[in-house]
Amino acid sequence: MLRVALTGNIASGKSTVARLWRRLGAAVIDADELARRAVRPESPALRRVVAALGADVLDAHGRLDRARLRRRVFRDPEARRTLEAILHPEIARLRAEEEARLRRAGATVVVHEIPLLFEAGLEREFDTVVLVDAPAELRLARLVRERGLDPEEARRMIAAQLPAEVKRARADIVIENTGSLEELEAKAEAVWKELERRAAACA
Repeated sequence: MLRVALTGNIASGKSTVARLWRRLGAAVIDADELARRAVRPESPALRRVVAALGADVLDAHGRLDRARLRRRVFRDPEARRTLEAILHPEIARLRAEEEARLRRAGATVVVHEIPLLFEAGLEREFDTVVLVDAPAELRLARLVRERGLDPEEARRMIAAQLPAEVKRARADIVIENTGSLEELEAKAEAVWKELERRAAACA
C-alpha cells in the first residue's frame, strides 16, 4: 500500500485536489475530519481542550465553536501549541485506525490529507509527499473572497504556517495552483496517475 501525504498551506487548493482524487478512486483520510471527530461533544479530548483554554471555546450547545477557537489560536501561539498538544495524539490514533481499516479492505493507495504535515513533523511517515501550492497573495484573496474572512485574520492564518518555500523543498511532488479550476484538475489527475504507477511498482 502506497501511503501518500497531501498537504498545502491554507487556501492552496489541497481539498479540491483531494475531492478530485476521491472521484478517481482514492481512499482519502482527512485530518480535519478526524479533528472534528476527536472533539465531538463529551469526548475526553474536548474536555481537555475546555480545561486548558476555557469554556468560552464552546457554543451554547456544548459543542466546540470552531470559528471562535480559530480566532483565538491564530492570535495566541501558546494557545495554539496547547491545542495541538491535546489534539495531535488523538488525531494520530484515529488516523492509524482508519488506515488499518483501509489496508484490510485492500486499498493500494491511501491519501492522508494533512494541512499541518510539516508543522507537525509528520512528513517522514509517508512514502510520498504531495504539496499543493499557490502564491500567498492569491491565497489571501481566496480567504477573503471565498470564506468571508477579515483580511487581517486571513494574514494571521497565513503567517501561522510554515512558508511555502520551506515546504516545497521538502515535498516530493508539487502541484501549482495558480490558474483555473480546470487547470488544477488536469494537474491533479496527472499526479494521481503517477501515484497509481508508484503503487503498482511497489506491489
